[in-house]
Amino acid sequence: MEIILYLSVAVIAIAFLVLVIFLSRTLKSVQTTLDSVSRTLVGLEQQLDGVTRETTDLLHKTNTLADDIQKKSESLNGIVSAVKDVGTSVQRFNHSIQSVTTAVDQQLQRNKDKISQVVQWSNVVLELKEKWQSRNQPELKVEVQQAAAREPEKGIETKGGN
Repeated sequence: MEIILYLSVAVIAIAFLVLVIFLSRTLKSVQTTLDSVSRTLVGLEQQLDGVTRETTDLLHKTNTLADDIQKKSESLNGIVSAVKDVGTSVQRFNHSIQSVTTAVDQQLQRNKDKISQVVQWSNVVLELKEKWQSRNQPELKVEVQQAAAREPEKGIETKGGN
């Protein structure tokens, strides 16, 4: 019985030794894995710092761009107001022209008969002027012919004298 006890202790010792060897290998494997994870985490931390810096720079640029857009938008608001005022002025001007045109049209309609009479009287005056000129032209022709009849004698003397 004692031998069984010794054999049992020896088997337990061998089992414990095998357990320790496998546990040692497992722990070495875990150590290697943890070292690899540690290196990966260091790399990720560095990359995260770089991304953070770039994100901060991008945020500053975005804020600057937003401020610039805000200023330009405010400038455009003034221009839009000015264009709106010009449009309103043009509408008023068009309305004024329409009013004047309507008033002139109404005056023309009211004075249509008077205008017709003025045109007729102007035609009469033009006809009278033409008749007057045609009546005076024969008298002028006679005077020009008489003057021409007296002048040839003078014209010959002056030509011969030169």
